[in-house]
Amino acid sequence: KKKLKISGRELLSVPTQVFGLEQLQVLEMSPERESCLRYRMELLPQEIGRLRNLTCLYVDSNNLKKIPAEIGTLSRLERLTLSNNSLSSLPAEMGALQRLQSLHLANNSLTELPAPLCQLRSLTFLDVSDNKIDTIPSSIRHLEKLETLLLLFNSLENLPEDVCLLRNLHTLWLGNNHLRSLPAAFGELVNLDWGYNYCSCNFEGNPLESPPPDVCSRGPEGIRDYFSSLHRI
Repeated sequence: KKKLKISGRELLSVPTQVFGLEQLQVLEMSPERESCLRYRMELLPQEIGRLRNLTCLYVDSNNLKKIPAEIGTLSRLERLTLSNNSLSSLPAEMGALQRLQSLHLANNSLTELPAPLCQLRSLTFLDVSDNKIDTIPSSIRHLEKLETLLLLFNSLENLPEDVCLLRNLHTLWLGNNHLRSLPAAFGELVNLDWGYNYCSCNFEGNPLESPPPDVCSRGPEGIRDYFSSLHRI
């Protein structure tokens, strides 16, 4: 793959020459994890739309406040990392990224799950942990291929029943929200792995009452039994 990594102690902008590299497939503008650097790029230029062959774009750990609408023209994009920025919204045009499989948005300033994300039918991995999200739209049911959904450290008070239609989910982390209850069909997510050593479904840090934490720890079957018993009462 044709790959370019741009690095510097205080990266503020994308060098304009980059946008002439139209065959570029991987563009990386994130600091090395071990370097403890935080780049300061606030704006991804509109010219990013010229890089039509990009399959991977890494711009996490910057100071991005806005993503341009032109990102929607990157029709070959499969992986996009935007974690550790200052994003409070995403452009509607992102919904056009129909090949996108992996999207990283942790540690931003999102207050809701942006509607365009629910149009990304190829998505298998979505991380929106550590935001301020308080609602999940019912349109999340369209993400039928989703296998990993990370919602830790948000402000969720409830989950829509539609989450229970995501039958390919293997990992669902819900820790440190404000959830008091789970949808009645939650036990239908039978592919979640409640293994003893690795719990793929995480509820810690929620004031859960229905079902209570000890029921949740039993996995999908225990949750199904709990809600079935409520219906029989």
